[in-house]
Amino acid sequence: MPRYIAILFCFLLSFPLQSQSQTVPENLTLKEIFHEPVIPGIRPSFNYFSGDQNRIFFTWNDSSYYDSSLYSVGLDGNFEFINEDDESSTILHSPDGSKIAFTKNGKLIVTNADGSDQLTILESQDDLSGLRWSPDGTKIAFVRSGDVWAAKVYQPGLIQVTRKKDDKPNYSLDTWIGNQRLLIRQTDHSESRTIYFPEYIDEFVVPGGSMRGIPQVGLLIASLDTTTLDTLKTGFHRSSTLASNDGRYAAIDYQDPALKNRKLIVYDIPEKSSTIVFKDSTDGWLHHTFSEFAPTENKLLLLSEQSGWNHIYTVNADGSAFTQHTSGEFYVPWARWIDNDNILFASNEKDYGVRHLYLLNTGNSSIQKLTDTEAYRYQFQLSPDRTRLVYAKTHFNLPFDLYKINLVQPVEEIRITHTVPDRFFEYDWQEEEYVRFTGRDGETGFSMSVLYPQYFDPSQSYPVVVFAHGAGSLQNVYKGWSNNYWREYMFHQFLLLHGYVVVEVDFRHSTGYGRKFREDVTNWMGKYETEDIVDGLDWLQEKCGGCLDLDRVGIYGGSYGGFMALYALTYKPDRFHAGAALRKVTNWRNYYHANPWYTLPRLGDPEEFPEHYDRSSPLTFARELIRPALLLHGLVDDNVGAQDAFQYAEVLIQSGNTNFEMMIYPSENHGFTCPNSWYDEYRRIFEFFKKHLKD
Repeated sequence: MPRYIAILFCFLLSFPLQSQSQTVPENLTLKEIFHEPVIPGIRPSFNYFSGDQNRIFFTWNDSSYYDSSLYSVGLDGNFEFINEDDESSTILHSPDGSKIAFTKNGKLIVTNADGSDQLTILESQDDLSGLRWSPDGTKIAFVRSGDVWAAKVYQPGLIQVTRKKDDKPNYSLDTWIGNQRLLIRQTDHSESRTIYFPEYIDEFVVPGGSMRGIPQVGLLIASLDTTTLDTLKTGFHRSSTLASNDGRYAAIDYQDPALKNRKLIVYDIPEKSSTIVFKDSTDGWLHHTFSEFAPTENKLLLLSEQSGWNHIYTVNADGSAFTQHTSGEFYVPWARWIDNDNILFASNEKDYGVRHLYLLNTGNSSIQKLTDTEAYRYQFQLSPDRTRLVYAKTHFNLPFDLYKINLVQPVEEIRITHTVPDRFFEYDWQEEEYVRFTGRDGETGFSMSVLYPQYFDPSQSYPVVVFAHGAGSLQNVYKGWSNNYWREYMFHQFLLLHGYVVVEVDFRHSTGYGRKFREDVTNWMGKYETEDIVDGLDWLQEKCGGCLDLDRVGIYGGSYGGFMALYALTYKPDRFHAGAALRKVTNWRNYYHANPWYTLPRLGDPEEFPEHYDRSSPLTFARELIRPALLLHGLVDDNVGAQDAFQYAEVLIQSGNTNFEMMIYPSENHGFTCPNSWYDEYRRIFEFFKKHLKD
């Protein structure tokens, strides 16, 4: 065999997608992507389990239109949907599962689990919220007019637990501590400031003021037989609370506002003492923390990245028997007790783009794998009796449906919804190539997805469109159909019809790849993520033998992805030649004031660390912009205010830059809702890339 033929043969084996004409949805149009009926259908959104826990209620639209209705379906997999009354109330199951409670028309109602023997416990002209059953099922606590109350179920009795002063913040209800005490909180926003997001399309401009800031939080214990409130914790913090079933212990999973320090503090109520049973700290920020008492025993489950990866730990309430049960370079995004000895959890141990379900025996740390099919699983909902799990399941080019697994006899997964319309399968979607590559340091691994254009010829080079996902802390490259970016997924397929290679990299800051991977961007956002994308392009260029035209690379995204598009244009103008930025952050100081919860952990206080904000904000480098940019923003965006778009555009104007375009959508918030707005936005992106990367 001639040498050049042998080389070509080996190349085709190593890169099979490039050796044949590409699958692409030839009948896909830009309007169809964004207008109703929605091509992939509306995904079912779990609401709650029925009283007998044999059905689930979910919102959905059977005609693939955005306005959803309430449906229910059995857990046996028969796909028999019932269109329910949209005014049905969310129910709360009693601890033993025999009763349910709900509110309707100002009434607090209790029935048997099957809905029989309805009993009105209370009628009120004020809204009732935050229902909580006591562990013995004899009382229900709730919030009314900013105060906490408790109503007896089996005999007359209404107890006002708190008496809020008119000038003080409202109380909210966290949990019962046994049957006679409640753990409550009081959230004080008096030191927050008003941030304005004006609305312009009505007759008069509406200021759109919103209180933003990190509040002071008081965590308090209230007793049903006294008006005294015992303080557990006050100050600025973001903490969750939990309590043991027997009422002996309450716990605060304490985290400071900057998410640098965590303490799991357990309070022994009768002994009036406390023990710190777990501590963690980081220079980056804590993520995906969770803690929970066992159903009836005084031991706790907690999730922590202390080892570098999110893993499962247990510890007794007195601090003894601290044990790490999972370990390794993989991520546990979700875990729950199903009884006093066993923990159900998900992990990406087998593949970073896949999630399987497992059962952990805490006695011997043995682990049983419950699922076999390669898929991405998320949105986990454990039934109140802890015997069934409902979740979303997706794989390549298959939007998620809801599945169930029986935890008493976990034999197989059962599909319980069938909601992807037939017409979705009429399109010849290309399956993305899911790859792993190593970054410039020779150590850090990355996930990347690649789509190839119609009639792909590996001997030719093609312009590239890079998609940057939003949120920063998010995983979007996995072996499934994106729920966050399903429109963008179809838009990428549309780009294949027009000769682009489409690439997405889960850059550092993304979740699912360990603490260091996420925290590397701390104090300097944009720089490392851009470098990771560049590394992905260079790796792909080498692997595909020069199939990318690296002189014609566009980048786009929304929110954090919009920030990334602008940052990349000025940080690496030799590598990115056009950028479209949707609802983007351009000035992180603005976002600190609008959302300090997000910004403080990543960049610190702007007064204390101005350099972190300067080097991370595209606004700082706007005068250096030499590549064409497209700015798109909703005018009433109350997450990333339109102020960011205006400030950036003003710098461009005053610096004499004429190489940018801008469109403002007067009625749109951060998440667009109108199909016409979506279409207009992406039509502009398509034409922008055509002009600057193709023409």
